Amino acid sequence: MTASISLGEKKQFVRWFLQSYKMKRRECIWILNYMLSNEELLDKTHFVEEAHYCPRAMVMSSSESKEIPFRFYKGNLMTADAEKSFHDLRLNPEEHLYIQLNFPNIPPPVLYLSVLEENPYVPEDASIDEKDRQTAEQILAESMSIFQEESLSKQIDDALDANDRDRFFELSSILQTLNSTKKNGE
Repeated sequence: MTASISLGEKKQFVRWFLQSYKMKRRECIWILNYMLSNEELLDKTHFVEEAHYCPRAMVMSSSESKEIPFRFYKGNLMTADAEKSFHDLRLNPEEHLYIQLNFPNIPPPVLYLSVLEENPYVPEDASIDEKDRQTAEQILAESMSIFQEESLSKQIDDALDANDRDRFFELSSILQTLNSTKKNGE
């Protein structure tokens, strides 16, 4: 955790998340609302991935997610009982809490990225899984394709403005080839 996330950013994110997603378990909504009302607890809360590695962690899932609805981890204990975890939050607001939220986040929303912290408890030998690598490659390929298409479109517009007929046909042909390659590749 290199950067400190402000309380205001965390509150803004939690409010946005509660408005944007339905949770698999209603207790998750209660817990997130409780965090909004308890600044000491929210200040000690960190939004991370792979929270199960952390000493005190919670995993919550939106109804659109295929992940587990709810888990609470403390030391070597794990429970799906949200009431027990809520009791622990109320009794120990000064302890750090790591939360993993499972929701459709491709591409990741800016508010989520603004509060997401590096998980300091993930073992060094834990590597990026194949699914994450493929997702990153797909996002990169789509971004490059969009950039190429926008660049060609701008160059075509410039050729039209300059009445450069040869350049217009040349660039239009490249754009058509790019689009047909994209359609055949899908």
